[in-house]
Amino acid sequence: MTRRLWQEIFEVELFGCCCMGAAYSRLKKLTMVYYRLFLCVVCGLVLVAISKTEALVMQDRPSYRVQFVDVTESAGIKWRHDNAASSEKYLIETMTGGGAMFDYDGDGWLDIYLVNGGETPAYKPLQPIRNALYRNKGDGTFTDVTDRAGVAGLPGRVYNGVAVGDYDNDGWPDIYLTAFGENTLYRNNGNGTFSDVTKKAGVGLSLWSTSAAFFDYDRDGWLDLFVCNYVEWDYDKNVYCGAPKLRSYCHPDTFKGLYQTLYRNNGDGTFVDVSRKAGIAVELGKGLGVVTADFNDDGWDDIYVANDAVRNLLFKNKGDGTFEEIALIAECAYGLNGKPQSGMGVDFGDLDGDGLGELFVTNIDNEPNNVWRNNGDETFSDVTVQVGLGDVAMPYSGFGTRMADFDNDGDLDLFVLNGHPLDNIHLFRDKVRWDEEPFLFDNDGRGKFSNVSSLAGAPLMRRYAGRALAVGDYDNDGDLDLLFVNNGQPPVLLRNDGGNANSWIGLKLRGSRSARDAVGARVKLVCEDRVIVRTKVGGSSYQSAHDPRLLIGIGKSKVKYVEIRWPSGSVERLDVVPTGKYIEVQEKR
Repeated sequence: MTRRLWQEIFEVELFGCCCMGAAYSRLKKLTMVYYRLFLCVVCGLVLVAISKTEALVMQDRPSYRVQFVDVTESAGIKWRHDNAASSEKYLIETMTGGGAMFDYDGDGWLDIYLVNGGETPAYKPLQPIRNALYRNKGDGTFTDVTDRAGVAGLPGRVYNGVAVGDYDNDGWPDIYLTAFGENTLYRNNGNGTFSDVTKKAGVGLSLWSTSAAFFDYDRDGWLDLFVCNYVEWDYDKNVYCGAPKLRSYCHPDTFKGLYQTLYRNNGDGTFVDVSRKAGIAVELGKGLGVVTADFNDDGWDDIYVANDAVRNLLFKNKGDGTFEEIALIAECAYGLNGKPQSGMGVDFGDLDGDGLGELFVTNIDNEPNNVWRNNGDETFSDVTVQVGLGDVAMPYSGFGTRMADFDNDGDLDLFVLNGHPLDNIHLFRDKVRWDEEPFLFDNDGRGKFSNVSSLAGAPLMRRYAGRALAVGDYDNDGDLDLLFVNNGQPPVLLRNDGGNANSWIGLKLRGSRSARDAVGARVKLVCEDRVIVRTKVGGSSYQSAHDPRLLIGIGKSKVKYVEIRWPSGSVERLDVVPTGKYIEVQEKR
């Protein structure tokens, strides 16, 4: 019985005691008074007991230190994603939306780049569809510098995603944009402007490209480039999908997949396509997400591709300039049911604290997101159910994702940005929406997760047509903030409040023998009570690029020393590492 119901009984009986005595004889009156007084006492005791119980429940109610606050408007971000939605239901309309957090001008503050769609034969916008670069002013606000920087994008393309990396080792991060049409490489001139060097660099791939990653696969000190390619599609290949008189976007099964692309950096500002020579163009895929990291701890960065409706791919780096595709052998090609899933976002990191990196992949509704535990023998085990994520995502469609320690307690949490590909899915399927709430999963320190989204701030209870998710510390306060890029909607910038209550260290790694960005570096923190391992991965999430610095939470621990294994293979030890600040660490030659 609820407290409210007991309270109503109490009030009624008390009213009866006061007002109904005149209608009875003296005896009956005394009897009824005693009876009603008895009921009043009982009701009162029950109310006291319920109040105490509620107080205990409130006292024991789980809480979460981190609160995310929507600062998009106050930060001055006024851009909006245009998905070019039309009655033709071109599949490219619903897949666009990319974003990055990086420091383009070297002032120590993360800037924001937002990737739009583009004009199509069925959609002619009133204003040109443009990408946007927002410069961080260091006071919590941003200013639009797109035109001055020259990075609004080029006509004739529908842009999708973004990768960021210093491909020429000049100290300035460059921008690579994926698209349906032709991809674009913008070289950072170091003076606040960029130049289109796509043709000179030889990376103007003219397919439907989605996510991309800079990394140094051959350890020659120059960042190479991996590009995910989706499906073989064009406007004249568009077909009618959906119910009669109710058109929808087509399932990817309708179209043939594509080979993925690997460019080797020549070190002179140009790249060469080595996809076939390196063993990448051996299996057709429908690539949407990519992450590069050393999965088997042999010192060479491997590649994992999340494919849509076909099996995922794991390219093992053989260390001789070639790769072997081993996803089937490694048991991370399919979901638990042995069938391909709709992989979209992906990340890699040590979720259970054993020093080995796990894989996490987001999928469409009616498919769980996958957690693959690294067995340390070049195989993985699907532990999605065991870690508490078996059914929580079933009604949702995950796109962007990131493993990150949002509360700085020393373990990696999981964030998933949700949003269905079909804008009219509610007409086909009950309890499934186009716009959906995101997920924040808190790690208990042993690799098991609980959904704390409802405890981490009002913005996580709102719905978004989420696509790209970028993560970084834009205000330099020592906790990780979030950038959502939503399909056909404004972006959302969420500030992390409270995540820096625990101790942390921030590392800005600079390669010397390794490529300057040090993608692939492995950092081991030896603390008094634990060992924490973090990897600087390439790519990850969906059509996104993240803060290039490593922010590592340590809870209340004290760090004894830090060991860095650089991409070149050299190992260094730091015996003194300050907490609560970012430091630059230069690789020794």
